[in-house]
Amino acid sequence: MFGGLIYVSSPVRSLSPQLALDLANVYLEGAYNARHPSIALVLCHETEVSLNHAKRAARNAKNQKVIQGIATAYIDLGRLLEMHKHGNESQIMFKRGQKLG
Repeated sequence: MFGGLIYVSSPVRSLSPQLALDLANVYLEGAYNARHPSIALVLCHETEVSLNHAKRAARNAKNQKVIQGIATAYIDLGRLLEMHKHGNESQIMFKRGQKLG
């Protein structure tokens, strides 16, 4: 057994646009199902990080299917943030989704 914590850096930057979108959707689903608001907000942050990576990578690849999926995920994230009374942040996510979609 290990005597301490092992930190492994996040490999999100090495993921393809589709895999980063898939990861964002996993985080988003977890945030919707989280029992505690603080956990939901951490997962919302991780969703945004993954979506930002997916968006940059998808634009370079010009993958419209993935870009549409990212737009939908941003809008879903906005709805979730709105449910948690984070109106300013939710509006930012709605705008990002609309801009892509």
